[in-house]
Amino acid sequence: MDTLNLSTAHGAPVGDNQNSQTAGRYGPVLMQDVHLMEKLAHFNRERVPERVVHAKGAGAYGYLQIDEDLSELTKALPFTKPGEKSPCFLRFSTVGGEAGSGDAERDPRGFALKVYTEQGNWDLVGNNTPIFFIRDAIKFPDFIHTQKRNPATHCKDANMAWDFWGLTPESTHQVTVLFSDRGTPKTYRHMNGYGSHTYAFVNADGKRTWVKFHFKTRAGIENFTNEESRAMVGNDPDHATRDLFDTIAKGGTAEWDVQIQTMTEEEAATYRFDPFDVTKVWPHSEFPCRTVGSLVLDRNPKNYFAEVEQAAFAPSNFIPGIEASPDKLLQGRLFAYQDAHRYRIGANYTQLPVNCPYMARSASNHQRDGFMYDGAAGDAPNYEPNSFDNVNEQPEHKPTPMAVSGDAAAQARDYQQDDFIQAGDLYRLMDDGEKQRLIENLAGSLSQVTNKDIQLRALCNFFRADAEYGGRLAQALGIEIPSHHG
Repeated sequence: MDTLNLSTAHGAPVGDNQNSQTAGRYGPVLMQDVHLMEKLAHFNRERVPERVVHAKGAGAYGYLQIDEDLSELTKALPFTKPGEKSPCFLRFSTVGGEAGSGDAERDPRGFALKVYTEQGNWDLVGNNTPIFFIRDAIKFPDFIHTQKRNPATHCKDANMAWDFWGLTPESTHQVTVLFSDRGTPKTYRHMNGYGSHTYAFVNADGKRTWVKFHFKTRAGIENFTNEESRAMVGNDPDHATRDLFDTIAKGGTAEWDVQIQTMTEEEAATYRFDPFDVTKVWPHSEFPCRTVGSLVLDRNPKNYFAEVEQAAFAPSNFIPGIEASPDKLLQGRLFAYQDAHRYRIGANYTQLPVNCPYMARSASNHQRDGFMYDGAAGDAPNYEPNSFDNVNEQPEHKPTPMAVSGDAAAQARDYQQDDFIQAGDLYRLMDDGEKQRLIENLAGSLSQVTNKDIQLRALCNFFRADAEYGGRLAQALGIEIPSHHG
């Protein structure tokens, strides 16, 4: 191995890295010790602000391989070149916990995929569930506040969480998933991933088809019981992070089948519920999942901070052939994610290797300066139009027109909302053991609520989903529900 010479960040050789400079052998430390000052100053700045959500995570590199030519649906490159491997990076995470929280805690799991293509990076930022707690981004800050710490006690607070869920009936479906076995996956390899939102596929003729993305684990679904997850948090809070890294380091892989559901614009226009409502799934009996390829992770990052902590995903990172839908939660995320990255790691976060659209070699724009700007644009102009560079628009990649009508106002969708039927359907699909564990998990959480009205309001939502569901939960909580005759 070649010998390397220790130097300062500016390249000057370091003569002693074990002893700081002092005024005499026993005197105070000198300000002139620039190497000491550099080390301490850099150490003070080694951490960027923690993600507000998805703070604890793990990641790996791999590839997305689509085995069918889907050009009848989309012009997006990964879906039009059968068998070609598109390089990718995938970050898994818990959602509500801080960076030091346990991997096994009851929580949704983030499933954020970045695919590097010749037309730029495509990010699909989803979870291990096909649905979410809310359908409108305006509720997102409030929801996340209830999953964090009480502003007075600085402790997690069941009253906050259940107060919000009880007052937000649309959350009943996702709450049922969260407190089922699926709320505590055994590892990141043993869970599915979902894009969750509805997106648009657009083909070369400008025809739009609505699409949902599913990633079905080839390792099989495996979950912890509540007792097992609590024990794991105490024994090894980093178990899932360790499992992913060790599996790949030993030559193994983590793999998923890539599936899509599609719906035509005509079907969506007359469908019985809002097809863009992320609190609901599209029934597989009506819109079957179609396996189109595979997702394989086979390479570990070399530096966690540079490649996992600084990895930045945004649902707004589209490529030609994939576009947004009118999903109201997605629409808010189109702004919020990129804004969060600019705050957390700087305006030039896309220049970091893990975020760089390196496959799109002709990438060019007129954005300049800011923290960590690499100066790659040299003396090129920073405005457009101009008479000097040859950076041209690509009119063939304009967003596909979407007809809109009606009043601009703060308003709910005019569908007849049923926030309980799919939660009830899910409960009725469970076997007896799954139902019992669901009831025990919910009762364990609701029993921590000190406000009886909040408990009763939550119970009402579960009764609306399924009478047996609500009745068994009430019984587990020791709450007597009066019977009605007549």
